[in-house]
Amino acid sequence: MPLLNSSLPLAGVRVLDLSRILAGPWCGMVLADMGAEVIKVEHPGRGDDTRDWGLRVGKTETAYFNSVNRNKRSVTLDLQTPEGQQIARDLAKQCDVVIQNFKFGGIDKLGLGYEQLSKEHPGLIYCSISGYDRTGPEAARPGYDLVVQGEAGLMALNGEANQPPLKFGVAAVDLFTGMYSAQAILAALYQREKTGKGRHVEMALFDCGLMITAYYGLEALLMGEDPPRYGNSHPSIVPYGVFDAADGPLVITVGNNAQFARFCTDVIERPDLAADERFKTNILRSANRAVLLPELHAELAKRQRADLLAKLTASGIPCGEVLGLLEALQSKRATDAGLVTTQPHPVAGTVNVLAPPYRFDGERLPVRSAPPTLGEGTHDVLQSLLGLSDDKLAALKTSGVV
Repeated sequence: MPLLNSSLPLAGVRVLDLSRILAGPWCGMVLADMGAEVIKVEHPGRGDDTRDWGLRVGKTETAYFNSVNRNKRSVTLDLQTPEGQQIARDLAKQCDVVIQNFKFGGIDKLGLGYEQLSKEHPGLIYCSISGYDRTGPEAARPGYDLVVQGEAGLMALNGEANQPPLKFGVAAVDLFTGMYSAQAILAALYQREKTGKGRHVEMALFDCGLMITAYYGLEALLMGEDPPRYGNSHPSIVPYGVFDAADGPLVITVGNNAQFARFCTDVIERPDLAADERFKTNILRSANRAVLLPELHAELAKRQRADLLAKLTASGIPCGEVLGLLEALQSKRATDAGLVTTQPHPVAGTVNVLAPPYRFDGERLPVRSAPPTLGEGTHDVLQSLLGLSDDKLAALKTSGVV
């Protein structure tokens, strides 16, 4: 593991990541990307559940696991054993932040709850991620992204109007919860600089899922009913969405009335649509979308995508191709930005790792290390932080504690 670069924003911050699956590990990865030393604790035999999800990489990783665990160390500990619990407590004393997403009450049974750890470490920032409000009647319910997508109304706003409710393509609730959690931890770290006191950050998937209904959620409250679903179109702006050219789909986002006039006149050569009183303003276009959109679809379907993109760009109208996922990852845009990196791997030789999205002072934060093989950091971390001898570590391994 390379030495931490002091130019990284969170250099010197140490995180004990007791979480697994997605929301908690995503939170930990955000902090790791920004320079924190993140120690991921996993079961000695099976590791994080996601080491067995999706496509295999090497012997102990998968693409799913790798997507949320770059820039971390892996330490294996059996937290069901007294020795493992004590080692975790000792590690927590050496850390600034603890992240956990155990089932409600489970972490306390291990002696690793906030009240227990903060007694010996009052400056500890402790983040608990659960499915539901930890003070409410559903506190003990396990949290799953897809369940919350259904319960928070997200599936009801996604998809086409003539389709049944549709989940997001990725686990959006988990990912947003991880980001919200990282934001809260950063705020708590900032406050600790002034007060010296730690905080208990409590995050719930349902809370975060409801928040990302955003403008759809507020419109539902204003209307007193669910807003219509528009699929790839925008609920409030017309024309704004995915359209089919003669040779493939593209995105067109006409954001104001001047752009609409240029779109009609310069792109599809239908100035009559721009002059039509029914389409003069965006509110009118939204109200009359059922009349306008068939006209636009018919015009666009006659033209080649490249020609449309050139004319749209010349007219100052935001637009773009609809690419396949592999196309996007291998695009010149992604390559030039350095968003997909190749890292060395002890078994596979090399492995693709997405780069952090953050730039500071013009420089993208680096991939300091690939997602770890199971337990790769156990010896180094426990020896350097806790002073455990080679003999002690060997005995712990023999007994299955690490």
